[in-house]
Amino acid sequence: MTMMSTATKTGVVLQSRKKVDRLGRLVTLLFLFAGGVMILFPFIVMLSISFDKDAIFEFPFPFRLIPEHLSFENFRIAIINTHMPRLYVNTFMIAVGVIVISTFSALLAGYALSKLNVKGGKIILLVVLATLMIPSEATLIPLFMLFKKLQLINTYWAFYLPAIANIFGTFLAKQFMDGIPGELREAAIIDGAGEFQCFTKIYFALCMPIVATLIILTFLNVWNSFLFPLIMLNDPAKYTIQIGIALLNARTQTGQSPPGLNMAATVLSIIPVLLVYLFFQKYIIQSVAHSGIKQ
Repeated sequence: MTMMSTATKTGVVLQSRKKVDRLGRLVTLLFLFAGGVMILFPFIVMLSISFDKDAIFEFPFPFRLIPEHLSFENFRIAIINTHMPRLYVNTFMIAVGVIVISTFSALLAGYALSKLNVKGGKIILLVVLATLMIPSEATLIPLFMLFKKLQLINTYWAFYLPAIANIFGTFLAKQFMDGIPGELREAAIIDGAGEFQCFTKIYFALCMPIVATLIILTFLNVWNSFLFPLIMLNDPAKYTIQIGIALLNARTQTGQSPPGLNMAATVLSIIPVLLVYLFFQKYIIQSVAHSGIKQ
């Protein structure tokens, strides 16, 4: 009897724990759903306004998300007025160059600090990381004066050259490579491989998760950058997408463009960001989690 009563009590306890776990999961899902709705709601409203030809910056009463006059006219006018294809091409040319240069330099620096046992490497890393405390706005005027003397204003080199110093990328690459065994490099050197071969054929291939993360972060930074391109570019034919949208916003505020047109241009501007993020996002958690592991 005692054994049966004990088993019964154990079963009751397990069932109660399962109920508590289910309730906890349900509460968690409800919180996550509410948070997701709060995050997505502004984007849904933006889409609704962009498809509404007669949209205004006020919620209609009664409230509705589906426009009364559904139309693609705003997108057609936005593409024509902002020269969207040209803005896409200009921004992609800058983004691709910056991604290639900054990612490769960050991986090289991270490899050197992680695997080459550089004398004073920790001090060098601290000094490099300390530069992150300098606001980027504080470097705009010195960079502008430097590039003006070098006659690089209104050229893409004004974006490519600063990309060589990718401080945050160097830190991420170094932390990620710390988790890769150094014995791989030693074995490759014993087999006659050079240092650059060790980097390109072994470590670079193993660093694909961090490469994908750097691509995403750099692309987002370049695509959303406004102040730096505004300072470095003065030719409308080379404007980036954020400058084009800002000019459209200025016309909207003066009443020369309807709100739906502004929202349509904004929707068009975030499509490449969503595509890049969806393509590479599976690597982000893996790379960031791995970069914090010490072996």
